[in-house]
Amino acid sequence: MLEKISLIPTLQRRKHMLASPEAQRRILAEIPVPRFSTKLAEAGLPTLRATPQVEVLQINVGRRCNQTCHHCHVDAGPDRTEVMPPEVVEACLAFLERAAIPTLDITGGAPELHPAFDEMVRRARAMGRHVIDRCNLTITRLPNYAYLPAFLAEHQVEVIASLPHYALEGTDAQRGDGVFAQSIAALQEFNARGYGRDPALQLNLIANPLGPELPLPQASIEDTWRRELLQRYDIQFTRLYTLTNMPISRYLEHLLTTGELHAYMELLVNNFNPSTVEGLMCKTILSVGWDGRLYDCDFNQMLDMALPQTILALTPADLAGRVIRTGAHCYACTAAAGST
Repeated sequence: MLEKISLIPTLQRRKHMLASPEAQRRILAEIPVPRFSTKLAEAGLPTLRATPQVEVLQINVGRRCNQTCHHCHVDAGPDRTEVMPPEVVEACLAFLERAAIPTLDITGGAPELHPAFDEMVRRARAMGRHVIDRCNLTITRLPNYAYLPAFLAEHQVEVIASLPHYALEGTDAQRGDGVFAQSIAALQEFNARGYGRDPALQLNLIANPLGPELPLPQASIEDTWRRELLQRYDIQFTRLYTLTNMPISRYLEHLLTTGELHAYMELLVNNFNPSTVEGLMCKTILSVGWDGRLYDCDFNQMLDMALPQTILALTPADLAGRVIRTGAHCYACTAAAGST
């Protein structure tokens, strides 16, 4: 029997000050670091703008999750009730087709908990779109969701899964006791369905540091991960991505509690790398919240830095060349080798 996952209450459940995006923005704005726009100008870079064509429609279908990870920038958990309503789902799929966007990226929470998750996958694939599922792995160990590896394989959905470390301690410390064991079992099931072995079935992992430090470059650790996961658990995967811990939500709480916020922000600023700006995801994606509001990226979404439009009344022309909203949190995506 797989070990039961331990859970912590969400910020919202605890009525914590940081449950408010406004409070998070205020705290970040008070840190004495250069404005991100100023840093761009100092590097001789222009104002950050989106590309004319949206390449990825990323939809956050809700905050419900079967886990409550310590580093979660969404503050997702079992006690969250936000869920994308049917009219917003329809608007997202209609815009995906109308704007000829090649990729649908479904995230949450645990996106698979949304009652229309399967329908969204089927319809997007019927349009010929590439579909990404941001999977926490443990969702597939629940009886009602054990079908997911086979379903996702049938529709050739790319799986991007969080696994902070290839060892138990590094993963459970971030995601809760019992998560690592269930994640390994899930990865083995995905491998059994062809994921990570068949080129058509991409199984990509995302790793992030445990503490307030920068992740090691992807290229330098991917071989280590391949070797360790194969030798220890006979697990194969397609690519490893590294993610810098975003100083918002529950990780912001951690930094404030430990007194490490200012030092961490200085680390990010001091390692600002201008060469990462060209590949920033905010330039090519459009992020849709569960309620239909629009954002430049998922992190801006969690800080409630919304665009004026909604998915319910949107044309591709509304978005062409838009100026991207930035803040101190943007340093996390541009430090050192950059963040996925």
